[in-house]
Amino acid sequence: MKHADLLIRAMHASIAAKRSFITDTAQHQIFEQAVEHALTVYRNGGRIYVAGNGGSAADAQHLAAELVGRLERERGPLPAEAMTVDTSLLTAVANDYGFEWVFQRQVIGRMESRDLFIAISTSGNSPNILRALESCRQRGIRSLLFGGRDGGQAATLADYVLIAPGNSVNTIQELHIVFAHALCAALEAELCPMEGEENTPGAAE
Repeated sequence: MKHADLLIRAMHASIAAKRSFITDTAQHQIFEQAVEHALTVYRNGGRIYVAGNGGSAADAQHLAAELVGRLERERGPLPAEAMTVDTSLLTAVANDYGFEWVFQRQVIGRMESRDLFIAISTSGNSPNILRALESCRQRGIRSLLFGGRDGGQAATLADYVLIAPGNSVNTIQELHIVFAHALCAALEAELCPMEGEENTPGAAE
């Protein structure tokens, strides 16, 4: 049963990380603040942009898809874009300037102060994420980090920092998906109330 033992250990690590986050009231408050700002972004006609590398790039696309598509409720699209999908742009910038510039150039070229940048990084030290966060700060664009461990340098640059407990990349990335789904669910609940719920005007009407 050695292979099943690996699965069971992974399950225990995931459960322990989730239990740790459940009791972290400071992180709960940061999530509340991040959701409130995201609501303001949409109510002001802004957009959410998401970036990450490797598995976090896939998570960025996953979150953007949930926002533009839907998570649980029938609604209009919530404007969102992953900065990881335009291969011509990514390869052109990486070739001409270096890979550390691939998100920063998009922040400057696409984003406005009413938008929100979400960075997903297990280490918090990816040069391209750091440059993007620095540009957000310089341009007055709010940012949210889904991080891990101590948050890395990115934790000092982002406006809102959610840290996934645990030491393994596997567990951190699992929690990032929970963060993403919870964020999307919260936005849907506020912007797209179901019958009988309080109606809150928003971008998705």
